[in-house]
Amino acid sequence: MSAVTIELEPVTFARAAQTLVHHGDLSAATFRYGSGVCGLTIRHGTAELELLPFQGQQVWRARLGGRELSMRSMFDEPQPTLEYLGTYGALLIHCGALAMGNPGPGDHHPLHGELPNAAYRRPQLVAGSDVHGRFLTLTGTYEHATAFGNRYLATPRLTVREGSTRLTARMCLRNIGHRPMPLMYLAHVNFAPVDGAQLIDSLGTETIEPGRPVDPERVTTRRPTADAYGWAHALQLHPDGGADFVRHRPAELDHALRWLVRDGDQDALGLALPATAEAEGLQRESEKGNVRQLSPGEEFTCTVEFGALDAADAVTMVSAMRSGAADG
Repeated sequence: MSAVTIELEPVTFARAAQTLVHHGDLSAATFRYGSGVCGLTIRHGTAELELLPFQGQQVWRARLGGRELSMRSMFDEPQPTLEYLGTYGALLIHCGALAMGNPGPGDHHPLHGELPNAAYRRPQLVAGSDVHGRFLTLTGTYEHATAFGNRYLATPRLTVREGSTRLTARMCLRNIGHRPMPLMYLAHVNFAPVDGAQLIDSLGTETIEPGRPVDPERVTTRRPTADAYGWAHALQLHPDGGADFVRHRPAELDHALRWLVRDGDQDALGLALPATAEAEGLQRESEKGNVRQLSPGEEFTCTVEFGALDAADAVTMVSAMRSGAADG
């Protein structure tokens, strides 16, 4: 594999977009939202993504296969805040890592933990090629430290491949403190729900009913089942035959949540949110035995793939899911 790494600095992000790199059909440009948040646009073919390299390394928007995948919210652009609900509307949000979910009685952690809008001080863009072709990867490291508490490094990697509408998100969490630390992680992948779509996973199928509000939000627990290659799959199969999908390895993330809200201000589908636990907060999940521990020096890693499928690829994935042997 050959690769070039580009260090990203806030000073180079201006209101007007500035091209950073061309790599085959892939290109990346820096810009700054009206709110002041730094953004990175990656394009290839009909695909266009907006990433937040310094703020949570979120995928804020993604247009893949000629359509918008991201949830709809009251926020037209990201806001410069650590408050989870003060800037909400991304396609991918990393949640955790010392706790995640809704804080319950006795909890003191923020909603979904400290990772969603964490400050990445030295993000990097990697332009490379491997046996699968050209790619661009956004990465960086966030160091979390609390005096007399826990200390860890979070290193996400979001890879976009030339000619592909599938995205790969990886997360590595390493305990660099001198005491064991609790570990909770959730990949919050938020699609726009499509009227009449079928939601398909190993547990069955349900349909999004046109015009039916979902208020309050609905959260259900899924137990993902791996195929012969170790992947669990979930699809939102559109009426036109195309699909949105999420897949992950239950050996890494042994829980999944389905989240749906359609209340007029938010229109969002968490088709299958891969996680280490359910979302009832640190204390309740600890009582259920769902909170993992990382020893000093120990690492946790996981991979989540998501994106858009055309009709032919959707048929292939659904058929493979039902036969228990989706493509690896």
